[in-house]
Amino acid sequence: MRIFALQAGCWGRSLAAVLFVSLAGSVVHAVPLRIVNVGAPAINCVFNPPCTNTVNDTTDNVTLSTGGTGFFQSRTFNGKPGSPAAGLFAYEYRLDLRNAVGLTAIACVDWVSFDFGPVVSTLDYNRDRRRGDQVFVITSGGMGTIGIASANKVGNKITFRFTSPVCGGGRPGAGQTTFFWGLVSRTGPRFVTAKVHETGGVVHNIQARTPTL
Repeated sequence: MRIFALQAGCWGRSLAAVLFVSLAGSVVHAVPLRIVNVGAPAINCVFNPPCTNTVNDTTDNVTLSTGGTGFFQSRTFNGKPGSPAAGLFAYEYRLDLRNAVGLTAIACVDWVSFDFGPVVSTLDYNRDRRRGDQVFVITSGGMGTIGIASANKVGNKITFRFTSPVCGGGRPGAGQTTFFWGLVSRTGPRFVTAKVHETGGVVHNIQARTPTL
């Protein structure tokens, strides 16, 4: 696992809950989180009036079933005084398979899940004067090509499904990476085990940082 810090200068909730049936036969409510697309550096202004954020990054390797290794990135930073998110903790994530070279075939990932806990739902990330945004996806001004199609929360766990599978490549640099996507919590980070799901059914356990419950 790699840990490092750097300066980052640039960088919908449905009314009805989705129902799932557990193995025990009980009904579990999955609540869809409200997702909005944003741009950088404008999104930084939500967390710091000068619109720059000093962040802490950690990564863990994702070794695909067909060969090749990408990584999952967790990014954290604090909301600064004078900003809408003052006193809160931001969490951003990205799955990068650009250099995951398949040896026998090209593997793809369609969802990621991990325990997150309560999500702050009082902010306006895309500046449409409507509060209640829960997940922001940085679709402009940063890296990536693949966004978040849905974010469903069951208890403390959130499952993020991508707008299209994120795939490795046949040569270095030919694979894909997601956009950064983010959420906000009232508590600081801890390490948890996240699940990365390949379209073929293989599930990888990797380390990610999420809020302390």
